[in-house]
Amino acid sequence: MQDTDTSLELTSEEQAFHDGYTTTIQFLENRTKIANLKVTDLEGELYHLTVFEGQDWVGRGELKNSEIQGQIYAYIECINTMKKKSKPKRG
Repeated sequence: MQDTDTSLELTSEEQAFHDGYTTTIQFLENRTKIANLKVTDLEGELYHLTVFEGQDWVGRGELKNSEIQGQIYAYIECINTMKKKSKPKRG
């Protein structure tokens, strides 16, 4: 019997969040390299993603909700990174 560390195992919801976050970060990083995206572009997409998140009246389930949460956090991370890069440096 193999000794495993159960603290490293993710629940299905945590895995869905992680996958949604990772995939979206990669997608957004690639898009910002290819297209001339602005912070306002991503903020608009984030707005629509949060509206979609709130429209769960059908009951999409915990896994999809976790994936959407991961996507939202990825958008927030990307927006914050873009804002930090665009701030003029004081010197």
